[in-house]
Amino acid sequence: MKVAVIYNRDSQSVINLFGQPNREKIGLQLIKQICDSLKKGGHTPTSFEGDKDLVDRLEDFMPAVVKGERPGMVLNLSYGIQGQARYTHVPSILEMVGIPYVGSGPLAHSIALDKVVTKMILVQYGLPTPGFAVLENADFAAPDLEYPLIVKPKHEAVSFGIKVVNDEAELREAAQVIFDMFGQAVLCEQFIEGREVNVALLGNAPAQPLPPVELSFGDGPSVYRYEDKTGKSGRKVELVCPAPLDEETTTHVQDLARRAFSAIGCYDCARVDFRLDNDGNFHILEINSLPALGPRGSYVRAAKEAGLDFADLVNRLVEEASARYFGTPSPPEIGTKKAKDPETGIFNYLTQRRDRIEKRVREWTDRGSRTSDVIGLDSAERELDRVLVDTGLAPVADLTERGVAKTWATPAGLDGGTLLVGHLDVPLADSAPGQHFRREPEWLYGEGIATSRAPLVITEFALRALKSSRMLRTTKLGVMYYRDEGRDAVFSNDVLRRAMTRAKRVLVLRPAGPDGGLYMSRRGHRIFKLTVEGAPVAPGRASKRPEALVWTAERISAIAALSSRKQRVSASLLDMRTVSFANLLPHRVRATVVITYADLDVADTTEASIREILGKKGPQWQLERVSDRPPLHETKKSKQVFGSIEALAGRWEIPIESASSVWPSVAGLSPDAVPAVCGVGPVGRDLNTPQEAVQRISILQRALLLAQLLAESPSGKRE
Repeated sequence: MKVAVIYNRDSQSVINLFGQPNREKIGLQLIKQICDSLKKGGHTPTSFEGDKDLVDRLEDFMPAVVKGERPGMVLNLSYGIQGQARYTHVPSILEMVGIPYVGSGPLAHSIALDKVVTKMILVQYGLPTPGFAVLENADFAAPDLEYPLIVKPKHEAVSFGIKVVNDEAELREAAQVIFDMFGQAVLCEQFIEGREVNVALLGNAPAQPLPPVELSFGDGPSVYRYEDKTGKSGRKVELVCPAPLDEETTTHVQDLARRAFSAIGCYDCARVDFRLDNDGNFHILEINSLPALGPRGSYVRAAKEAGLDFADLVNRLVEEASARYFGTPSPPEIGTKKAKDPETGIFNYLTQRRDRIEKRVREWTDRGSRTSDVIGLDSAERELDRVLVDTGLAPVADLTERGVAKTWATPAGLDGGTLLVGHLDVPLADSAPGQHFRREPEWLYGEGIATSRAPLVITEFALRALKSSRMLRTTKLGVMYYRDEGRDAVFSNDVLRRAMTRAKRVLVLRPAGPDGGLYMSRRGHRIFKLTVEGAPVAPGRASKRPEALVWTAERISAIAALSSRKQRVSASLLDMRTVSFANLLPHRVRATVVITYADLDVADTTEASIREILGKKGPQWQLERVSDRPPLHETKKSKQVFGSIEALAGRWEIPIESASSVWPSVAGLSPDAVPAVCGVGPVGRDLNTPQEAVQRISILQRALLLAQLLAESPSGKRE
């Protein structure tokens, strides 16, 4: 799971700096130690400061998830930058944008930070706490409490401004320091002579108290001051754990801590500070809703006594929050190396490598290989060969044509198995502007990223997931990548047909439709180059021969009229260019015409009609068929393949639907006896344009879907 450790230290990235500044700092070494611990637990950690840029960083770090995968989580260590109730700032933002996090919510933090409100709630719940008074300003009346008293800011932490006073003069002096330094009311409470004991709590419903810790102050005042906590006092406060208390007393103080935790509404972790007076009575001083995780702190010391080293504690905090948010049992255990269930193993393998998957998409997108770029295509083919050989596949010589297409297969072979088909080339013209990789919260952008690059990556990681589950060698599987999609697969046509004939099913790694559509049918198309040759004529000069451009335009209009919804055929002009001499009308016209069709006989009839329209009169013309891509028809067998995919997608709540397209793909080359499904790749948009993009979540979804599908035989049963 992705875990973002959020803290405050140096950043002052806010719109305005004003209000009470934060004085609490967290060490960068501690942040590193926490991140290293999360890595040991199988998580993917990062760290951010909790400032105004936090939402953008989190949105980029935590994309949407697939069913069964835990969404990203925040390990909240943030003290805030400025203002009131600073502990609540980051949790409030996380609540607003819907990101789970470790620790208490804004309400509990705000209560715990306000020591007066905390004490009022403790009194209401019948929990023992020292008598107190609130001093609002310097003109306060002396409280009706016996000295010694202890004063502290009303809503600060880590013992800021704390001082024991023995008379009214000392009280007024200490209170004035707090008024001046912190600009807030003063909590004045009865000072309890005796021992100080802390109880750490971990978990929820109910929280589990850890072994109590006693603070041994040695020489000097028996008060844990800010200078002691930061090592500036010159004395060392020892932590004794477990505190030397008898079993009954230990149970009693732990029960008080648990009740206080519940009364304030804390989650996951907290520390309750007590004083044990000379008569054996406990008094709750305060509740720390954001206990420090420093290695010298009492919380970490108590956890160690309970059997949790630092890494165990950090990961346990994440697990406690996960159980609270997502319920138990949770998704597959993090860090599982070998899963008995292949489905679980595949799931773990892919979801734990989200960052690596996106990194590979970026690497492939930055590797240029447009259709006309032979050098780039050779480089891309070498990289793909390296990847597939590394996973355990080997080239298939008789299904490989140098510079056209290459096929690899598992040791079990392709025959009677699944054939994956994709293309290495990015079908953009040389004149088209390029697009570098960029990332948004929901979409990744880049040249060929949906049509070619993301499908390459899901192929790689689906195969690696099968290999990790020890299933790849026995899976009948072939992978074929061709290099001329931008030329309508004219050169790879024959080798593609031969490979498809040997398979039991064909999965074409073209992008899925907007709603996760798998293309069960696609029209075919024929592309024609029309060349019309007339005579050079000056404008306005009479001529018996028709002008070439006008004549062509009239014929193109008649050709377009051949389109018929009923017959599912269309005829369209793709391109038209002219050649002319200076001051003369065009004498040569070159046009590109396309017909899309669902039925071969209709295509033949339409082509014949085009030739009739061009006729025998008028300028000389030539019509050349330069491409013919057959249609993909939905069959009973392809419906069965779709049913298998649909069932898998349903288990993982992956959007999927049956779709059709008016544009062809190489899926139409598959023989009628071999079912073919197109659109197995991730969801894309703006295909074959400089704005091409792929949906981020769909990359992981489709990799998972493909791996699970390959883990089953073509009939839908495990081999």
